[in-house]
Amino acid sequence: MGEFEGRIALVTGTSGIGRACALDLARSGASVFCLGIDATANDELRALAAGEGLTLEVHSCDVSIPSQVEAAFAALQDRFGGLDVIVNSAAIHPYGTVVDTDPDLFLKAYAVNVGSIQLTARSGIPMMRARGGGAIVNISSVQGQACQKNVAAYVATKGAIHALTRAMALDHAGDRIRVNSVSPGSVRTPILELAARTFDGDGADIEDVFRRFGAAHPIGRIGEPEEVAALVSFLASDRAGFMTGADYRIDGGLLAGLSVQ
Repeated sequence: MGEFEGRIALVTGTSGIGRACALDLARSGASVFCLGIDATANDELRALAAGEGLTLEVHSCDVSIPSQVEAAFAALQDRFGGLDVIVNSAAIHPYGTVVDTDPDLFLKAYAVNVGSIQLTARSGIPMMRARGGGAIVNISSVQGQACQKNVAAYVATKGAIHALTRAMALDHAGDRIRVNSVSPGSVRTPILELAARTFDGDGADIEDVFRRFGAAHPIGRIGEPEEVAALVSFLASDRAGFMTGADYRIDGGLLAGLSVQ
């Protein structure tokens, strides 16, 4: 039996790290309910899950819209009857300073990257309480701690995730619900591909750009989504039963290297 046999997990985001987390949990025995807005990514995840015979369902949902999230949780309750784990991975990555970022885009970044965590918790924590507890893992970023130029909206949301994680952990420790965050460095995801095209143009050789990004990490490469998923699954498991309210970097030594420059 897998480590998550009999557990029910909800994952937001169906590409990149979200996809890897959903598959890792399902392969470990969990019944997984995924929310994603990208139809192509949703279909690809469905196909991967079906090919492996996993208990993994994918539902179209804009996780920044309260009514859609509430409807998704009602469907989750009807389908699986409870909830034990939430992984919040959905995100958008605007580029720009506070001056040249459109205010609506700035607010949208907050709604997707931070607001969705509140929405999934608001619907999901009562379901976790009913089952005696649970675990929530929020995907943040090293950019919430040390950032580049021209990513004001994105880094603001990632720093907010660190603070929100601590608040949720304190508020719900008495419910036996643990809340942690994970901060990846450069990881092979659609968002990193967007970064490559943003800084090197649409005609860039993505793998060449990824190698350059990787060289900035002391370990000498970018990370893979599956590596992040392994950490997320650990934090969601009973093995991490004394861990809550903290952020865990998985960044190939990136910030350790920056701290001594």
